[in-house]
Amino acid sequence: MKVHSDHTNRYCGNVSTVENPFGQVLVALVTPFTADGEVDWPGVEKHMDDVISAGADGIVITGTTGETSTLTDPEKLRLVEVGKSVSAGRAKIITGGGSNETAHAIELYKASEKAGADGVMIVTPYYNKPTQSGVLTHFRMIADATDLPVILYDIPGRTGIPIQYETILRAAKHPNILAVKDAKGDFSEVSRVLNQTDLLYFSGDDANALPHLSIGASGLIGVTGNIAATPYRQIVDAVNAGDLATATAAHQGLEPLVRAVMTHVPGTVAVKYILQGLGRIGSARVRLPLVGPEDFEAAKIEDDLALVGDIPGVDLHNFRPDRNAAAGGALPKVHGTTR
Repeated sequence: MKVHSDHTNRYCGNVSTVENPFGQVLVALVTPFTADGEVDWPGVEKHMDDVISAGADGIVITGTTGETSTLTDPEKLRLVEVGKSVSAGRAKIITGGGSNETAHAIELYKASEKAGADGVMIVTPYYNKPTQSGVLTHFRMIADATDLPVILYDIPGRTGIPIQYETILRAAKHPNILAVKDAKGDFSEVSRVLNQTDLLYFSGDDANALPHLSIGASGLIGVTGNIAATPYRQIVDAVNAGDLATATAAHQGLEPLVRAVMTHVPGTVAVKYILQGLGRIGSARVRLPLVGPEDFEAAKIEDDLALVGDIPGVDLHNFRPDRNAAAGGALPKVHGTTR
């Protein structure tokens, strides 16, 4: 079943007529590994349940934070299946990642749909630097190949190229392309797109979640939510209720935690280091070429954590990191298949 059969009737003035099929508080989920770098499947189930119970109504698996670059395709599909089982209808399961090879991305997303995914998030092709025509063709062909609703992921800092404004407008005409995850941080462009299309926008930058929501974004896809989903739920609920004071207070309370997660090492590395220190995952291990924090990086993370006040669902009094166990990176037995 197509998400929409007639795009031209999806927009009236400045009010989107599109129902949000993704949720509002989406967590870009880490993939817990064992100490030797294999997927910790019981740990995956526990972590999924933790973030959903804390207020997430969507989880993005196999995205950047989930280490998509070093996951195998079978692991990615099993993560969809496990997510559907754990969520049991409580949260949408969005599969991220994809590939910079269009044919591979199409097959992976088609298989993800069969595995039960509720939506797909397509990252701009990376490394090969296509023209905007190539970017648009990549998006359209994947969207044509699945009946699932699509989020476009605009993160030029990782892919090397942005999704230009005109490309977003053209992509918005596709009936299955419903949303953009914005990690570009151009708020004036976000406002222009919201004024000229009915695309849903999701903040892709933890520090800018509230600013994005304040100009009309529908939600957020965050990394820090792995640790603290409840405050993001509070922010979104407060914005929905028009309560800026409550939203701002929660935003300010999150600031040192966001800094700890997002500024010293890759977000995946920091989140796993903190979650392991809180006893919420069994190992902080990441797969090479990612490595755990060095001592000076861990010290900076811990200095920022010392500034975190009372945050719902996070008790940093129990934080006991293991720097030695987090060090280095794992070389899994089976290599990933993402190009």
